[in-house]
Amino acid sequence: MKNNTFESVPLLRIVVSLMTGILVGEYVAMPLPLCVTFMALVVLALLLWKSPLLQSVTITLCFLVLGVVLIQRQKNQQVSWPEGEVCYEAVVLTDPVEKPKTMAVDILLPANHRKLKAYLYKDDRSRALSVGDGLRIQSRIQSEQRILDRTFVSSWKWKKVNLSLKGLSRLERTKLFFLKQRSRLLKRLSSRGLSDEQYAIVAAMALGDKSALTKDLREIYNVTGASHVLALSGLHLGIIYFLLSLLIRGRHWQAFSQLTIVMCIWAFVFLVGMPVSVVRSAFMLSLYALLSLGHRDKMTVNTLAFTAIVLLIINPQSLFDVGFQMSFLSVFAILIFLPLFEMVFSQQYLMDHRLLKWIWSMLSVSFAAQLGVAPLIAYYFGRFSTISLLTNFIVIPAATLILYLSLVVLVIPSLAFLLVELVSLLNAVLTRLSIIPGASIEGLHPSIIQVAMMYVIIAAVYILMVRLSRST
Repeated sequence: MKNNTFESVPLLRIVVSLMTGILVGEYVAMPLPLCVTFMALVVLALLLWKSPLLQSVTITLCFLVLGVVLIQRQKNQQVSWPEGEVCYEAVVLTDPVEKPKTMAVDILLPANHRKLKAYLYKDDRSRALSVGDGLRIQSRIQSEQRILDRTFVSSWKWKKVNLSLKGLSRLERTKLFFLKQRSRLLKRLSSRGLSDEQYAIVAAMALGDKSALTKDLREIYNVTGASHVLALSGLHLGIIYFLLSLLIRGRHWQAFSQLTIVMCIWAFVFLVGMPVSVVRSAFMLSLYALLSLGHRDKMTVNTLAFTAIVLLIINPQSLFDVGFQMSFLSVFAILIFLPLFEMVFSQQYLMDHRLLKWIWSMLSVSFAAQLGVAPLIAYYFGRFSTISLLTNFIVIPAATLILYLSLVVLVIPSLAFLLVELVSLLNAVLTRLSIIPGASIEGLHPSIIQVAMMYVIIAAVYILMVRLSRST
């Protein structure tokens, strides 16, 4: 087993240093000339090439200062909106979602490339909006910390206009094109005879649209610990990658086949709107494909750390995103605990007992992921599902079939009844499981210090397991 300590994963030290710098820059005012300090540390690191220890410490300090620089620069670039109403033009990014009194849509302002959550007065005009429509709006914009700024718009203070998209970057125009395609696919799925609940599940799992999920449906999946299949993540991209690997085989053209698969993966990322969790997973899968060409170890802690470094440099605010935190920690826990769990049975024994191998692999991955995110779930959501290990045996195969069937139904509509039956069965099973006494422990409200202590205990358990494995 590999020794996944700090010595063998140097990028882990760097990403921890970068995260620390982002936290310091977010909460502590730094009067020092940070850019000059960063450049001085870079030069010093280059001069210390004869002293590996000092050079390593200096590089770590470089990334700590870089984290402070990045987060403070991003904070200084944030738009401050006027106090009163302003007139502006915008492009609709999502189909309208009906709320009790409004229709909610995400919009993009070409003038400053900022996104807003707009709540339009509910009427026939707002219901008829679609992705790509241009709007001219007069309203007051409210700033929100680390989430989309929002605006409430009266019926007579907005109208549709023919808006030029030349002010958008090529990336934004590409994203808008794919969002239009997703909107069309969602409309095709909604016309396949699915009920509202069935459509909500399929839209979330297959195309990342969670707008149709009701509060009761979310609660069922949360209580049973199955909510992770409703948010597009590495699980969904892994399913797609596996399917593409089966369809696009090329031993003599391995580089071409891997490039094709990666391009398809990123096309899917654009199609679902490029959420942070999917971008992170796509980046890791791209590295996986690249490393596979050289027949090297494919998924390591260094790979995860490198992915986090790139994403945090691009957007340091990602560190405060709950999805980013849970994705990073769940994958990290899987990477470090899974080799230990695999040592319980010999490889030869597992090869001779394929069913046991599948069950043990599912349990190991699920338990390792739970170790990584359980403290965060308790902190952010105040609950912990006690049956999540059981539900993973149900929802992961079901999510795989739902994703594949959704693609098939778009091409062969007559097979929609299979999708209807599968989603109905999944919802029925999870509903039954959600009412089991003790299925979810509620009312958990740990402090940040208590969460930190939980992770210290988990780290201590890992160190103990490593030492025990070496002694046997």
